[in-house]
Amino acid sequence: MTALIRPLMPDDRSAWEWLWAGYQDFYGIVVPRETTELTWNRFGDEREPMHVLGAFDPESRLVGIVHVVFHRSTALPDWSCYLQDLFVDQSCRGRGYGAALIEAVADLARANRAGRLYWMTDEHNLTARRLYDQVAARSGFIQYRKSL
Repeated sequence: MTALIRPLMPDDRSAWEWLWAGYQDFYGIVVPRETTELTWNRFGDEREPMHVLGAFDPESRLVGIVHVVFHRSTALPDWSCYLQDLFVDQSCRGRGYGAALIEAVADLARANRAGRLYWMTDEHNLTARRLYDQVAARSGFIQYRKSL
């Protein structure tokens, strides 16, 4: 499999929305339409520390997406890079698209002088965890959330 990985462009929006909806379905969440609009606009704003990359199959079809957020840390002098959302179309999983997206994020993080790349996944997402265990080390941290 040879995947083309590149930042998404305005013309990619409808394909991104289809995969973004698939991500939401997979995790059983609903992101309001206004938030989706805001998020897409942030990807195109050079002042925002948010990025979106896509994986394209040999027929130039968008089959995977990853959202990336850069932020500062109290523990590092450099930026941290948070791989926020990774999703590959169900019909294309196991073909290397997820790994290629992760490596592209790592390249983006290096280019932006990030000192760390990290991400989370649902503990029950065993398919993703098999990949993640091959390409990174678990931190041992558990995430907590408080609604505001």
